[in-house]
Amino acid sequence: MLLGAGLRAADPLAARVVVLANRADPDSVQLAAHYAAVRGVPPENIIALGLPAQETITWAEFVTTLWQPLQDELVRRKWIDAIPMALTDEVGRRKMAVSGHRIAYLVVCRGVPLRISHDPARYRPHPPVTDNPFFQTNQAAVDSELSLLAVNDSPINAFLANPLFHRDHPAPWELAQVVKVARLDGPTAGAAQALVDQAVAAERTGLLGRAYVDLGGIRPVGDQWLRTVAAQLASLGFDLGVDSAPTTFDAEARLDAPVFYFGWYASRLNGPFALPGFRFPPGAVAMHIHSFSAETLRSAEIGWCGPLVARGVTATVGNVYEPYLQLLHRPDLLLRALARGDTFGDAAYYALPVLSWQAVAIGDPLYRPFAVPFERQWDARGSLPPRLAPYAVLRRAHLLEADGHAAEASATLAAALAERPSLPVGLALARAGERAGDLPAARRTLMAVPLPAAFPSDEWGMAREAAQLLLAAGAPARAEQYYARLLAELALPRTLRTPWLREASEAAQAAGHAEQAQAWTREREELLVERRK
Repeated sequence: MLLGAGLRAADPLAARVVVLANRADPDSVQLAAHYAAVRGVPPENIIALGLPAQETITWAEFVTTLWQPLQDELVRRKWIDAIPMALTDEVGRRKMAVSGHRIAYLVVCRGVPLRISHDPARYRPHPPVTDNPFFQTNQAAVDSELSLLAVNDSPINAFLANPLFHRDHPAPWELAQVVKVARLDGPTAGAAQALVDQAVAAERTGLLGRAYVDLGGIRPVGDQWLRTVAAQLASLGFDLGVDSAPTTFDAEARLDAPVFYFGWYASRLNGPFALPGFRFPPGAVAMHIHSFSAETLRSAEIGWCGPLVARGVTATVGNVYEPYLQLLHRPDLLLRALARGDTFGDAAYYALPVLSWQAVAIGDPLYRPFAVPFERQWDARGSLPPRLAPYAVLRRAHLLEADGHAAEASATLAAALAERPSLPVGLALARAGERAGDLPAARRTLMAVPLPAAFPSDEWGMAREAAQLLLAAGAPARAEQYYARLLAELALPRTLRTPWLREASEAAQAAGHAEQAQAWTREREELLVERRK
C-alpha cells in the first residue's frame, strides 16, 4: 500500500453503488462479487437478473428481462423512491410516480447486454429532435437507457438532453433525474476484472506515464476539442506527444507508457496499439472518437473500446451505434472533470450531452485518476514502480519549467539520470541538448543510459528514436546496438522491420561494421522480394 492507502475503505460513495450482473453468466456474477469486495460495496447491493447472453437485444427483451425487473427491484429495496402504478407506457414499462433515487452509480457487469436494436414498430416521432432524419431511430445503448430508471415514461426514440452535461454544480432535482451508469466489460472476464484492479493500483501510486493526442480528424470541432485536451495535459505536466497528421499514430511512432490517449478517426484500433504485446500502464484513460467504437466489447480487435480494454486501459468511453459528433462524450470536458478530482462516473456524465442514446462509459465509476496529488507522488518517488518512475521525473521537470524554473528542471532531469538512469529521462535530456545545438552533450547523455536486453513493444518507438538521435549525434556504434536489440524481437512486424533494417544498416556502416551492414541489407532485400510475390 503506497500513496493512496486507505482510499477504498474511506470512499463513502461505495455504500450507494448498485452492481448489476447476469445471473445466467457465472463470470458476470463473479465479477460483481469481486468488484464489491475490492471497493467495499455491501454484498446486498448486488442485483443478479436472468438476462439474454447476447450483446444486442430487442426492445421487448430489454423491457421484460432487464428494465422492468431491475426497476422493480430498485423500488422494492428503496434505491428509487417511487409508487408503482397499474398502467404501462407504450413500450411496456410500468408507470411510476418517482420522487428521486439514492444511487451513486449503477455498475453493469460483463454479461449484461450492451445495446438495443432499432424496432420500426415502436418508432414514434419525437419532435423537434426527430425532425432531423438522422435521429429517427430507437436503437440505443443499454446503459444510456438505464440512466433514466428514475424518470417516468421517457421516450425511447432519439435522445433526451442530459441535465448533468457541463454542469459544475448540478441542482438536486437535476441529479435526481439521472442514474449514473458505468460498465465493467471487455473481451474476456479477466480483462473486465482488471478494470477495477488497475484503478485501485493507480490510486495507490498516482498516474505514471506519458500523454498522447492524435489530431487530424474529419471535423474541425473535434480537432478543437483535442487541441484543448493537449493544452490541458501540458498544463498538468505530462510529457506529451501530439500527432497532427490526418492519419492516426503510425506504428513507428513513440508511444511508451500511454497513461492518457485521446484521438481520432479510424474504424478500429491500429498503429502502435496493435503491436504484439502492447500494454497500457495502470490507470490509463483513453478515448478514440469513432461512431462505432463500442459496437462490441467482446472482441480484442473490432472497434476501439474492447481492444483498448484488452490491452490494459482502465477507463474509456465509446458508442454502440452512430451518435453523431456533437452527441458523444466531449474529451475536453471528460479530462477537465477528471483533472479536478472527479470520479470517472461523474466525469463521464459531465462530458455527455444526451441520454437515451449511444454512449457507454467503461471502467470503475469510483475510479479517481487524480486521487494522489502530484506533490505527494513526487515525495514518494523512491517507492514508485521502477519502469514508470521516470515519468514522474519528466512531469516534475515540465511543471518546474512551466513555473519559470528552467534551470531547476534541467537539474532535476540530470540528477534523476545520474541516480537511476532511464531511457525516458535520458532521451528528454538529449533532446534538450539537440535543441540547444549541443549534439556532443546529447551523445554523452544517451551513452549514459544502460542498454536493456530487450524492449517491450510500447517502447519500440522510443528505442528507435534514441537510435536515430545517437546516429545524428555521432555515436553510430551505440545506435547500431539499439537497432540490434529491436531487430532481435521476433514479434517485430514486417512493416517495422523493413524500414528499420535500412536504418540499422546505415548505422552499422557508419560504425565501420561493413559485414553487419551487408547482412541487414540482404535481410531487407529478401523481405522486399517476399512482399512483391
